[in-house]
Amino acid sequence: MFDFDQYLGFLAFLTILTIGFWLMIFLLTFVIPYWVGGSIIEMVKERIAARKASREA
Repeated sequence: MFDFDQYLGFLAFLTILTIGFWLMIFLLTFVIPYWVGGSIIEMVKERIAARKASREA
């Protein structure tokens, strides 16, 4: 059977694995789409500003 040290090590492994799993799910479903969406919006705003500046000049 397991010793108490091995049991604690197994619990630590499961905890780290679970935290990593949920962190990856959070990054893939919220952070990365938010980042990409914000980048696209900023790129569109810059292009609109460049078109306005070229029309005025």
